[in-house]
Amino acid sequence: MIDTVAGLRSRLAEVRSAAPQARIALISTIGALHDGRIDLVHRAREVADVIVVSIFVNPLRFATPAQFAVYPRTPREDAALLESLGVEVIFAPDKSELLPDGSATTRISAGDLGLRYEGRARPSYFDGLLTVEAKLFHLVQPDVAVYGERDRQRIFLVRRMIRDLYFDLEVVTADTVRGDDGLPVSTRIGLLDAGDRAAAALLPAALDAAAANADRGVDACIAAAQSTLMGEPRIRLEYLSVVDPATFLPVDEGRAGHALALIAASVGGHRFIDNAEIYVG
Repeated sequence: MIDTVAGLRSRLAEVRSAAPQARIALISTIGALHDGRIDLVHRAREVADVIVVSIFVNPLRFATPAQFAVYPRTPREDAALLESLGVEVIFAPDKSELLPDGSATTRISAGDLGLRYEGRARPSYFDGLLTVEAKLFHLVQPDVAVYGERDRQRIFLVRRMIRDLYFDLEVVTADTVRGDDGLPVSTRIGLLDAGDRAAAALLPAALDAAAANADRGVDACIAAAQSTLMGEPRIRLEYLSVVDPATFLPVDEGRAGHALALIAASVGGHRFIDNAEIYVG
């Protein structure tokens, strides 16, 4: 496991010297790895020869220092898991390595879209995410970056940053890994009691209802999803929207075509996000 920028650069120089034509994939994580992250490694192996996984609990992504302080950190367990999967480079820097001033005086802005949906709940989240992601792109210079489809807004904003800043890499996605109840696998699921988990499982069920009614239009689609959640007091809905994958802006009633249904809610004091591809009209 490498914990310094100098060590990362040295290791990547060795990799490129030994195999100049090797394709390098980057998977950026904040640690506490679960099955969804393991699936990203398998996806990366399909498209690249060398895999670099970063483990960095990025303080710029958290709304408060308290949230940053309590995020679970399991670096040794994460490294052992990644090594067992054959990951060639594991980069787990301290905060002072990627943020030498304690923060970042130069930052990437996600723009107006960074304040919608997830950004509305966490106003600094996407700026902080993109800032560190740009640092990793610069340091690793990967051929491909791999992301899970659970966070479509992140993928959209990363792709836009790559386009705007002329990073020379491709984005590849992996399907969302789900449990038997349809919930996307995450560290938060294990923190729920049985009642809260049953309530949280209504979120993917709501997306299924949205997809089943999408042929009737956006309003019917959203109404069907909302009706699935009605009567469950454990769910605090934050947003439910249908957006255009090309712009990530809301789809107007009457439009037909591919769209994304997005949902976010709090259950048992924990936030969950999910999405589904649908065809409206």
